Amino acid sequence: MKAAAIQMVSGLALEGNLQAARELLQQAAAAGCELAVLPEYFCLLGRKDTDKLALREHAGEGRIQQFLADSAKELKLWLVGGTLPMEAADDGHVRNTTMVYRPDGNCAARYDKIHLFRYDNGREQYDEARVIEAGSEPVAFELAARDGQAWRIGLSVCYDLRFPELYRRLNADVLLVPSAFTHTTGQAHWETLLRARAIENLAYVVAPAQGGLHENGRRTWGHSMVVDPWGEVLAQRDEGAGVVAAALERGRLAQVRQQLPALEHRVL
Repeated sequence: MKAAAIQMVSGLALEGNLQAARELLQQAAAAGCELAVLPEYFCLLGRKDTDKLALREHAGEGRIQQFLADSAKELKLWLVGGTLPMEAADDGHVRNTTMVYRPDGNCAARYDKIHLFRYDNGREQYDEARVIEAGSEPVAFELAARDGQAWRIGLSVCYDLRFPELYRRLNADVLLVPSAFTHTTGQAHWETLLRARAIENLAYVVAPAQGGLHENGRRTWGHSMVVDPWGEVLAQRDEGAGVVAAALERGRLAQVRQQLPALEHRVL
């Protein structure tokens, strides 16, 4: 199965972001990808955190969800919508939500980001909890590939990457990590963490990211990549919008898990 991590440099306008996403998804489909994963906040990176409140959607309805469903169906993709803002318990917050659509356009899974990012180095300050309401449940789903093989796909988002216990719970063949890592934290830890999650779970990792200088002045790290179960980076893009594609091979997954059956050796 060929998978694509879609790298974007999302801006302030919803429709412009959706158009950019669609063009990249068309490229992924034309390249033979069956699974395409958009980055965190693919639909909007606003001037301030509260901008996303105006775009929040109800489950099963809304412009962004319809875009994802239509794109999946028209392009015949398993499509993972990095994250979009979904309604929360009060009007001052949203859920940072990943939505998954089958090639027939029907929703296959939903995951609400569990771990909320907070960072302050004296120059940059972030606190997602001001606007984001955290989710609570890990989510994985079964993907039936065109060749008949089944893959267990585990969902996570950005800051979740720093919490390995989540990935143990997912117990997946492929781990998805749509992200918008800051340039500072991405430069320091992004690749190291992605390769660690792949190695310790003997799983593929598909990690699409925001990557570049955005209209709001923020700079994200990018370096979207696909990593194999041995921790080898199969494909990567440093900055700028583009498609990062690689083949996920069931035989490779089985080989690595057989030669080093670390998942069977767990004690704790």
